[in-house]
Amino acid sequence: MADRLRGWRKLAGATWTAPKDPQFYGELELDAAGLLDYVDTARSRSGVHLTVTHLVGRAVAVGLAEVPALAVRLSRGRAWPRESIDVFFIVATGDGEELTGVKVDRANRKSAIAIARELHDRVAAIGRGDDADFGRSKALLERLPAPLMRLALRGAAWLTSGLNLDLSRAGMPRQAFGSAMITSVGMWGVERAFSPLAPYYRVPLLVLVGAVTQRPVVRDGEVVVRPMLTLTATFDHRYADGAHAARFAAAIRRYCADPAAFEPAD
Repeated sequence: MADRLRGWRKLAGATWTAPKDPQFYGELELDAAGLLDYVDTARSRSGVHLTVTHLVGRAVAVGLAEVPALAVRLSRGRAWPRESIDVFFIVATGDGEELTGVKVDRANRKSAIAIARELHDRVAAIGRGDDADFGRSKALLERLPAPLMRLALRGAAWLTSGLNLDLSRAGMPRQAFGSAMITSVGMWGVERAFSPLAPYYRVPLLVLVGAVTQRPVVRDGEVVVRPMLTLTATFDHRYADGAHAARFAAAIRRYCADPAAFEPAD
């Protein structure tokens, strides 16, 4: 016979409802030496301000290409292959107090240097007020009260991702947040952080790039100091299970160990 709930179980039951959130989390510790070496080489060769975040964005695109089961959109009870692998970068503008985003189309087919150039140019355009993707919709949403804003965001996601409509003229581009999202917390000196997936993103995962720090690790039975990077990811369980996440993490690890081996000619 079942016992009545008492103590902390009763308190917890009164505090929370049954879980309805499909998110799960993971983290990946990487030796960043290969990334840093590539950043130095690419900067000196191209003059472009390439960063670890750009490279991780490329790694995410490569990972999605290697695990096509993640490169889908969910709608009407089906998983539809995406027409392209696009990565949405959450970036800071101005003095870093304002966050915005840029979707890089076909990121798996572009070099990291090309992605860095595109992000630089697009962020500069946003700073000038020339934000073709989100300018109109952001201005409208800011005038709405919170309940209406919530409905508008979910409705826009249903139209542009669920129905795959391109409503760019109304400030709602098709699949606005791409195939995956990425942002850096390392720019603020944070080594590790997690972030939730909002319902209107309609993407399988969000990756956070931590700060590269010197840490002791074991190599060949000896403790050595290496530049280490922590990547954390929030997955939507409706898109991915543990097997997908593991294959995706393996692809990320391979890319970050030797970016040059994956980079197309710029």
